[in-house]
Amino acid sequence: MRVAVIDGQGGGMGKYITERLRKEFGEAIEILVLGTNAMATIQMLKGGANEGATGEHAIIYNVDKVDFIIGSLSIVLANSMLGELTPKIAAAVASSPAPKLLLPIHKSNVTVIGTVKEPIPHAMEKVIDLIKQRMESE
Repeated sequence: MRVAVIDGQGGGMGKYITERLRKEFGEAIEILVLGTNAMATIQMLKGGANEGATGEHAIIYNVDKVDFIIGSLSIVLANSMLGELTPKIAAAVASSPAPKLLLPIHKSNVTVIGTVKEPIPHAMEKVIDLIKQRMESE
């Protein structure tokens, strides 16, 4: 199973997601980190990813080649992350056939009604459970 983690700016959340996935699944999954900038990619690679790529083209190219895409809600919002998340990236992520596991953490002017504000570790437990369910069904 191949999982993409997408992040930008400093890559801190992506690094946390990568570390958590690696701790839970070990080498049973391949983690591809996709950063909107080099700093984000480097931080996520430090979290234990198998490989990483940076920039708009790399993200667009890879989102159709994974089994899951994980990141904040911002990865489907054009011009989020202080403009680092381009409209082309948002469209490619949203259009990818891979299931998107989006954490409701963002700094944009968007409120998702019905979501519960909870710490990232709690939200990550739900992400882990969904990946486990998919692995068990295959």
